[in-house]
Amino acid sequence: METDWDLIFDGLLIAGLGYLVVLLALAGLYFAFRYLPDLLHLQIRSRLRREGRSVEAREELSIVGDVGAAIATALYLYFNEQHDEENTIITIKKVSKTYSPWSSKIFGISNHRQKARL
Repeated sequence: METDWDLIFDGLLIAGLGYLVVLLALAGLYFAFRYLPDLLHLQIRSRLRREGRSVEAREELSIVGDVGAAIATALYLYFNEQHDEENTIITIKKVSKTYSPWSSKIFGISNHRQKARL
């Protein structure tokens, strides 16, 4: 049996390019997530300087997790208070249905007895 080297080379080339694309995409995502907060802080600092506020180079501009949770809770409670309180009435009507195809036992019976007699 003869080996088709062109087919093997094409398969390895496609596999190698696939791995390369995935690794480059992962590296790009890593650098985006790693350096995006720094870029956003630079933008915030430059905007604050244009407004005339003094900003220290080491001053932290991000919000701590506890403060963010408190703000989110306050907003949630504020927006929930804006809704009207409605009376909740649940009405349960009992429907008497004596027959239901879901609980019928007749569909579980097969016709094996009739086939056996034939």
